Amino acid sequence: MILPLAVAALALTFGVAAAPAQAGNPGAEGTAEPALIAPLPPQRQKLGYGRLTSNDVIGEHTDRWRTGSVSSSRAWGYRWDGAAPAALGDILELRLQGQVMTPENLGAVNPNDRPFAGALSVGLHSHVQFSGLDLTLGADLVVIGPQTGLDDFVGAVHDLLDAPQASNAVLAGQVGNQVRPTVVAEIGRSYDLGGQVYLRPFAEARAGDETLLRAGADVSFGRIGQGELLAREQVTGHRYRVIYASAPGTSFVLGGDLAYVEDSVYLPSGRGYALEDTRARLRAGLHWQGSRASLFYGLTYLSEEFSTQPEGQVTGSLRVKFRF
Repeated sequence: MILPLAVAALALTFGVAAAPAQAGNPGAEGTAEPALIAPLPPQRQKLGYGRLTSNDVIGEHTDRWRTGSVSSSRAWGYRWDGAAPAALGDILELRLQGQVMTPENLGAVNPNDRPFAGALSVGLHSHVQFSGLDLTLGADLVVIGPQTGLDDFVGAVHDLLDAPQASNAVLAGQVGNQVRPTVVAEIGRSYDLGGQVYLRPFAEARAGDETLLRAGADVSFGRIGQGELLAREQVTGHRYRVIYASAPGTSFVLGGDLAYVEDSVYLPSGRGYALEDTRARLRAGLHWQGSRASLFYGLTYLSEEFSTQPEGQVTGSLRVKFRF
């Protein structure tokens, strides 16, 4: 009952039209009865797709710690006008990610190094804008441990590339099977500094597989990314393009952030791991947009995450897109 009444109300408000006069119609002054024309409800449609692959092999040519991740996003909504809408839920982003963390030495167990861990996540996020602020709010279901099959996948890839394999002892000590619901919120604001230079400070909160508070900023030089929907990759903090709107060109991006970390399922305190209270990330990247292809390559420095990690690491991120 409610839906028909709502449609009728919309029709009365927006769709009243006079029908043309008809011969022999007894209506007053030869006009027909008013016709109610209800507009079709807007249909949600796919607005864009983005992906980013990060791996330390394309960064510092090693295979350790935050060694690899793949993130992808698909956005649906009613339309895209160059900025997020004002209503939460109008833009929905399905976010998928797989990531692998390993000790520095895959062949032997080192009690002072981090354990092997694999994680797959699926989540739904929404992007809104109000009072000049960008808000992203979402929830992910993070599946962790051997149940993901990522240990076997890494073994197959390393076998294909003739790279060192993780020993049975290392895999036996990996982070065990569990499922962690996780919520993520980010708020930011963009400032046009002139000369195609844009500053975007942001703050982020995460609770679930890891619990942390983070604050930082990104600076971009060039138009790419402006008027587009971007999603932040969890490991590196790079923002990858989901809805594209840029003309051909090049943009350079710099960014950094600092996080206070409360806990991490990937470094369980029950095994004696002592987390570093703070984590720092520094990143730089290059966007190139052609008429039928686009490219992003970035580097990120990740500081130490646990007390016995001897140093930070540099990981690379890559996205190539072709349009046929």
